Amino acid sequence: MSLRSWQLGLLLALSGSLVSGWEMPLRAQESEVGQPAALELTQTATVQVTAVRLEPTEAGFRVILETAGGELAAPTIQTTGNALIADIPNATLALPEGEPWQQVSPSDEIALISVSDLGDGQVRVAITGVEAPPTAEVQAAAQGLVFSVLPGMADTAAAEEAIQIVVSATRTEAAIADVPRSVTVIEREQIDQQTQVSRGLGDILGQLVPGLAPSTGSSSQFGQSLRGRNTLVLIDGVPQTPSRNVFRNFEIVDPSAIERIEVIQGPTAIYGDGATGGVINIITRTAPAEGTVARTRLGLSTDFADVSGSLGGTVEQYLGGRLDDSDYAFTLSYDHSGGFFDALGDRIPPDPNDQGGLADTDTFNVLGKIGVDFAENQRLQLTVNHYNAVQTTSFTTDPSVADVPGRQRSRAIPGLDLDTPQTNRNTVLSLDYTHSDVLGGDLQGQLYYRDYLTRFVPFDARDFASLGSVIFQSEVDSTEYGGRLQFNTPLANEGALSLLWGADYNNERTSQPINIFDPAAFDASGGLTFRRIGESLWVPPLNQSSLGLFAQLNWEISDRVALLGGVRHERVGLTVDDFTTLAGNAVQGGDLAYDATLFNLGGVVDLSDDISLFANFAQGFSLADVGLVLRNAPAGFSVNTLRPEAQRVNHYELGLRGSWPRLQASLAGFYNTSELGTTFTAPGEILRAPERVYGVEATVDARLSDTWLLGGTASWAAGEIDRGNTGTYTPLDGFRIPPLKLTAYVENQTTPGWSNRLQAIYSGSRDVFADEAVFGQRAVSSYFTMDYISALAVGPGTLEIGIANLLNSDYFPVVSQLQPSEVSNAAGRGRFLRIGYSFEW
Repeated sequence: MSLRSWQLGLLLALSGSLVSGWEMPLRAQESEVGQPAALELTQTATVQVTAVRLEPTEAGFRVILETAGGELAAPTIQTTGNALIADIPNATLALPEGEPWQQVSPSDEIALISVSDLGDGQVRVAITGVEAPPTAEVQAAAQGLVFSVLPGMADTAAAEEAIQIVVSATRTEAAIADVPRSVTVIEREQIDQQTQVSRGLGDILGQLVPGLAPSTGSSSQFGQSLRGRNTLVLIDGVPQTPSRNVFRNFEIVDPSAIERIEVIQGPTAIYGDGATGGVINIITRTAPAEGTVARTRLGLSTDFADVSGSLGGTVEQYLGGRLDDSDYAFTLSYDHSGGFFDALGDRIPPDPNDQGGLADTDTFNVLGKIGVDFAENQRLQLTVNHYNAVQTTSFTTDPSVADVPGRQRSRAIPGLDLDTPQTNRNTVLSLDYTHSDVLGGDLQGQLYYRDYLTRFVPFDARDFASLGSVIFQSEVDSTEYGGRLQFNTPLANEGALSLLWGADYNNERTSQPINIFDPAAFDASGGLTFRRIGESLWVPPLNQSSLGLFAQLNWEISDRVALLGGVRHERVGLTVDDFTTLAGNAVQGGDLAYDATLFNLGGVVDLSDDISLFANFAQGFSLADVGLVLRNAPAGFSVNTLRPEAQRVNHYELGLRGSWPRLQASLAGFYNTSELGTTFTAPGEILRAPERVYGVEATVDARLSDTWLLGGTASWAAGEIDRGNTGTYTPLDGFRIPPLKLTAYVENQTTPGWSNRLQAIYSGSRDVFADEAVFGQRAVSSYFTMDYISALAVGPGTLEIGIANLLNSDYFPVVSQLQPSEVSNAAGRGRFLRIGYSFEW
């Protein structure tokens, strides 16, 4: 049986069972949430539709369904893509010509109207818009139903909305077309679509964001750089990248709680420290525009290689609404992922690359957001998000693969006995205040608090004297609080010239404690049993505070020219107490002080109504990971001997953007340099050496017809480092510089209620190193994977089907190929299935 036949059969079976026994209203009109209207009159006898007529009106047209006798029940109405779908129960199609009725392109705004018999006593009316779904009011007639149809009016509005708000780019609302740098915005609909194949945020971003390295396939972001450098991750503007950066900043919030993701490619200092590669601002779910919305989403997932061993499930619930001057949004989600299996059918170790896995993990997320408009121009909003992911597995990595000659893939073995499993826990609270009439402009204030913990897999360090020659498991504990205050003040020309100015404050306390395990129990079990016998500190508490002052001038010189420029001054203080390393070395604490003043200047010129040219110079900065140095410090080391200079990155970018009714495209080139690097080496030392990174990125999205979409991205980067500070540059390691990345998709609205998408990602090869024995300098081979995503309107909701790695490619993620240890050479996941159902009520 073909895939399409299987889906159509499932569609018919499910639609019949879901609508069976429903009582429908006499009069139904599509609500904002696509709910069935309230009950007014029931209809149980099957009624024949004997004629269909189309009549024009001043604003649209009417679709009239006539019957030989009897009244049709009111339909359930929902929107899927650009299609408005009405399913009428207890009805059958009996047209004289004996065929389904359809009208192609009855107007410029409507692509197709069809009336068809689904069988099992159900008739479907589908009206597909060209750029947006139409609206319809349904009225009962003496013998039939009348659909009063209005074309979708959101084609222009939707295009504008997709580029309107980019809060993280300039810290104010701005259209992407007015931002002089590369920006990617991922909307809620795209997040829903991508989670049909993966719930990992690293997977979603790797597929959709040009310049971001492909996913690592684990809970670690290590090796998934943005334009060859580190990213600053935010949730609703609250920083999520701790000073002891362990690259787990993508596993801090569940996709079900995300409304939108804004990615700023390239260094920036607009939010302070850490954004040398760019900013990823995760914006949590918001209340609906009006009314109340409740949405439920259920799902199952499994690998084709081992259904029982990989079975997982997902439950999501969203509830949002408005009451007078207040609004609310709540999400609750639970996800259980089973084991992961590669293309050969072998179980992938749950901790690939020793960085933390996503397999055998239970994830719980709860978001609460309450807002009050307590005056005409003032608003207060409280947001709380709690995320907790615990890996509940009985498998671990087999250490014996390291004894086999040649390059081996890591493998999993059962029997793990560990009471302190891998964990990612993140709690964020923020209180936001806005006032739209202060000094003639806007005021925004925020107070926030964050509590974060991530725990790693155990590590046998008995061969490493610098690590105390013990078996241990580390975790990073971080708490921080802070605030932001900013003003957007018009200066002249009715807002054409405005000044954004304000201050940020942050205080963070971070440490890295460890659990120490019994070596005798470990050896007796063959490396499976971890019995805790003590605790210690790998990195002592680091108390870091920062204060940033900034000003940003926005000048719209004319309708076609805009300039943006600003300055930020940051002062950072770091305090460390005396402590003893795992190797027993006494280290003297102390105080460090950093400061940096950074500038940016950019402009946008509209070459025509459709094409714009942008250019910018921006500086970003990053502090070296002091904890990484301190945990391996020699005896007699003093904190005060560290160099306090921050890494300053000078970034240059030039690009073109084009936006036509059926085509959007962009092309950008960038080059950046830094005199003091923050690259770390395998023993844990910071390499303070000059670096340069450069590359090219391109995007294209095209609507070939009313039912076909296609597009893709291309990202290429290169980078060098002057390790000896002699003027001789050699390539940066593969954890920093990914190979060529190409993504592509093709999407088809196959029927008004059925959409299908194929998407692919290609990661190229990179072999630029003379000595592959150096950490991160192994040659990387190319790989290609493809995903299939399908959504079918069934009953009151949507049936979702996703098949990841459709071709079952046997590949190794880039980060696996770079690992020198065979134990960490984990294969990528083979073909797997996610199937779900979502509906609003």
